[in-house]
Amino acid sequence: MSRTIDSGLLTALQGLSIEPYFACEFMFDSGAVRLWTGLGDKDITVRGASQTFTGSGNLLTISGLEEIGDLTAKSVTVKLSGLPSNIVSLALSENYQRRRASIYFGELSQTAVVEIFSGKMNTMRLVDEVEASEVELTIESKLVELARASNYRYTNDSHLARQPGDSFFSYVQSIQDVSVPWGRKTD
Repeated sequence: MSRTIDSGLLTALQGLSIEPYFACEFMFDSGAVRLWTGLGDKDITVRGASQTFTGSGNLLTISGLEEIGDLTAKSVTVKLSGLPSNIVSLALSENYQRRRASIYFGELSQTAVVEIFSGKMNTMRLVDEVEASEVELTIESKLVELARASNYRYTNDSHLARQPGDSFFSYVQSIQDVSVPWGRKTD
């Protein structure tokens, strides 16, 4: 997959000594959660705007990242460990399925990053222990949507649920069994 990489980031990655990091952005209904694999807060430029990402150190792990050349739908797992119980309760109560998530790659001396994976949050597994807990979140590629069956039907009721007041499918039921002679004489 081709990507546009900021020239400053590209120069930094070609240096003799680099300090790479990953950053994750999760778009929940209550607001965005932004974490990076370093310590402390870091301002990172994503989609043209500077955002503050919270450092998670080695408590954040990402697995399943791989570069593919075809249109295979992949998923990535992000695990955050060492969480206090109040964060775990937030994870239990927050709507997360089908919300956008992105993973970025950057170099410590630069604020620009490159998006290496984006998709929708799918499943969240919680392991709650006495000392600390961990949350494991699976993010599916946008291509997974193409493999899912649509719940929409070509009926008036289904169409009205999406487009109230539109009568596009209102005559489908009445013309369903009509025989229309085409290209021949009728008696």
